Amino acid sequence: MLRTQRYAVGTVAGAFVLALAISGCGSSGTGSAPGPSGSSTSSARPAAATLSTAKVDKVGTVVVDGKGFVLYRFDKDTAKPASKSNCYGTCATQWPPALTTGSVNVKGIDRSLVSTVTRADGSKQLTLAGRPLYRYAEDNAPHEASGQGVGGIWFAATPTGAKAATGAGATSGGGSGY
Repeated sequence: MLRTQRYAVGTVAGAFVLALAISGCGSSGTGSAPGPSGSSTSSARPAAATLSTAKVDKVGTVVVDGKGFVLYRFDKDTAKPASKSNCYGTCATQWPPALTTGSVNVKGIDRSLVSTVTRADGSKQLTLAGRPLYRYAEDNAPHEASGQGVGGIWFAATPTGAKAATGAGATSGGGSGY
């Protein structure tokens, strides 16, 4: 009898552990890549996004997200013939994609230039003039543009989707350019 009870308890415990493991594997989250202030993103995807403009020292008027963080474009991405993100893995940890699952609110930006592209994991990344948008993990405060010119391939996005001009003090080499 004692042997049967031990077997039953072990079977129930094993089934419980298996159920926990299976429920964790079905998550539709975007991972835990560090966010712009070094924090981890939650497994819940953002709903609606806000894109607006802000004047930022040394780069001019650029696109910012709803929290005021500068959004960047990556020269290795493509806008035509179709939008395509080429920043994954370590790159996406340093340059988290600007994601949305809902509508996009725009202020100071032509709405017809704003869209999304589907990433390999199925998430929707915001685009501006066909170019996918990203934040920079080393920007620690709103209106900070530490990623401007990194590696000669990362630039703050202007309201038309163009590259912001690299001003004095912006980095043109080094950093995590990918």
